[in-house]
Amino acid sequence: MPKTEVTAKQLAASIGTTEDWILKKSGVEVRYFAQGETASQMGAFAAKNALEAANLSIKDIDCIISTSGVPEQALPCNAALIQQHLGAEDSGIPAFDINSTCLSFITGLDTISYLIAAGRYKQVLLVATEVASQGINWQEKESSTLFGDGAAAVIISSTQTHETAEIITSRMETYSKGAQMTECRGGGNKHHPTEYGSNPDYFLFRMDGRGIFRLTSQILPGFIERLLAPTGLKITEMQMIIPHQASLMAIRLLRSQLGVPAAKVMVIAHNHGNAIAASIPMALHEAIVQGKIKRGDKIMLLGTSAGFSVGGIVLEF
Repeated sequence: MPKTEVTAKQLAASIGTTEDWILKKSGVEVRYFAQGETASQMGAFAAKNALEAANLSIKDIDCIISTSGVPEQALPCNAALIQQHLGAEDSGIPAFDINSTCLSFITGLDTISYLIAAGRYKQVLLVATEVASQGINWQEKESSTLFGDGAAAVIISSTQTHETAEIITSRMETYSKGAQMTECRGGGNKHHPTEYGSNPDYFLFRMDGRGIFRLTSQILPGFIERLLAPTGLKITEMQMIIPHQASLMAIRLLRSQLGVPAAKVMVIAHNHGNAIAASIPMALHEAIVQGKIKRGDKIMLLGTSAGFSVGGIVLEF
């Protein structure tokens, strides 16, 4: 996590509203903002912690993938910058990015699992690191209260013969009728950086929160059925659901639609905010360190992203 803690009270004073309003709209009591820390630096810190926890060094890794929704810069990719911060600039370890915005970690985990199963890679470092606070439009009070910065990293390898951990099923669906509901139009080649002076909003995040909420309500129940259909499993058989921390309102909708108790849904939005693609692995980490999941549990990772996409992975942890 970045070093700078920002409370709802502090944020309220800076954007001209009240703490109660923020807590009602977003439910985010505390989030952390990067102040001097870059996304690649935070990603490298998380990667070092993951390597230490796994009793590995960077020399044991044969691929580095950044699964972040927002790049640190247009070029090069985040993963190359993370490799550099890990002191592996002469290693030749392949490094590239996978970006499906808030679903990037799920997409990366799903995609790389096939490459590991095929023997292409043996131990892959997946990093999700986000400095969401830099692209916020502070004039949009409701969306500006949602976000926080942070990073998480995992190391993926083949399950050993004495272990049962596995990806049981995965699925992603995209409904581009919602593509303009969540966007940042600048930063690519559609709008040149020289346009910033006349159209700064092009380069800031914008979201139609109500539209996304309605679209999610329509699509999510059927998506869950399609995700679980090949497995024969029911949602009640999940020991823990780890959703993207879009907002506390979104998580309440999720619980209501799935009919699952609060104890089975991992929530960190209240003290982390929405950290885009880092939200799901951060919540997974918190579920592990808080003892809420254990080896052998059936876990569902679930989220939505700009596009509009919905995605999920069911796994045995």
